[in-house]
Amino acid sequence: MMRETGTRTGSRRAPLYSPEERERRDSTAWTTVQAVLAPLQFLAFAVSLVLIARWLLTGTGESAADGSVIVKTGFLLTIMVTGSIWEKRVFGVWLFAPAFFWEDVVSFGVIALHVGYVVLLLSGSAPGERFGVALVAYAAYAVNATQFLLKLRAARRDDAATANPPTMVPA
Repeated sequence: MMRETGTRTGSRRAPLYSPEERERRDSTAWTTVQAVLAPLQFLAFAVSLVLIARWLLTGTGESAADGSVIVKTGFLLTIMVTGSIWEKRVFGVWLFAPAFFWEDVVSFGVIALHVGYVVLLLSGSAPGERFGVALVAYAAYAVNATQFLLKLRAARRDDAATANPPTMVPA
């Protein structure tokens, strides 16, 4: 009887990328674009969260907080457009590739919330109302960012497993 070493029993799942998709992922410049934009968007999120908290706690800095949400929204929209190009290059579809279906679904919710904030800002709504929407948008973004980080971790595990495939040993 043979058994596989190097894997945990019961944790088998299909790899995130086929060998061809992995090759396309590694050879497209859009992977680098995503790798640069993602931490910049997170930085914009963190700064904006501090500025919104400052407004909530002190009532000062409304313009700075508004501007920070606009910057964060710009990063979000940019990363979504470039991400769809990346998906097209890697998976052959603009969005909703099976490997990233739920991340894309949640991304659209995050975008809707951010755009809702912009609509509230442009319509002159009260700061408390629009910053409340921004905080909900940021909570949704945190969920979405976590989804992508888990996928990145899975991809790295898959890459490591491909580099060191399990061996068959007698049981």
